[in-house]
Amino acid sequence: MNQLDRRAQIIADIVARTGIDEDLIERLVRRFYAKVRQDDLLGPIFAARIDDWEPHLQRMFAFWSSVALMSGRYGGRPMEKHMRLPVDADHFDRWLEIFEETARELCSPAAADHFVERARNIAQSLELGVASHHGVLVMKGERFRHVAHDIPEEGDRAT
Repeated sequence: MNQLDRRAQIIADIVARTGIDEDLIERLVRRFYAKVRQDDLLGPIFAARIDDWEPHLQRMFAFWSSVALMSGRYGGRPMEKHMRLPVDADHFDRWLEIFEETARELCSPAAADHFVERARNIAQSLELGVASHHGVLVMKGERFRHVAHDIPEEGDRAT
């Protein structure tokens, strides 16, 4: 079995087990970011950086396709974008809360569990990266707290 056949088999197995497909990913991502944009804590962080949402959403469709289906559609480096953001554990907790709520609204239990497990791993990894960027070594069981996270910093605007 070559690499493309292997990837196709992995995707087929995930789809059969969870029901996740590209259409579900797009619905989840669109609804999730609609909620994020209205959120008092997360909305200003995104508003300070994203003027044109559609290109960002397209990247997120590819990202979640790669994360949830192992499709290989996403080729970016999310850590670089996130480590400079004025965010901390409170932001990651809120991101996860909204993401899980949205996944449970739209998805079967198996699909929601699949998405949420990956979202938790992503949030943990990004939180560690943000902490490291700020010179903080977060030990197991600790969380990163940023002193002034209520003022979004300008820069690195996405399109």
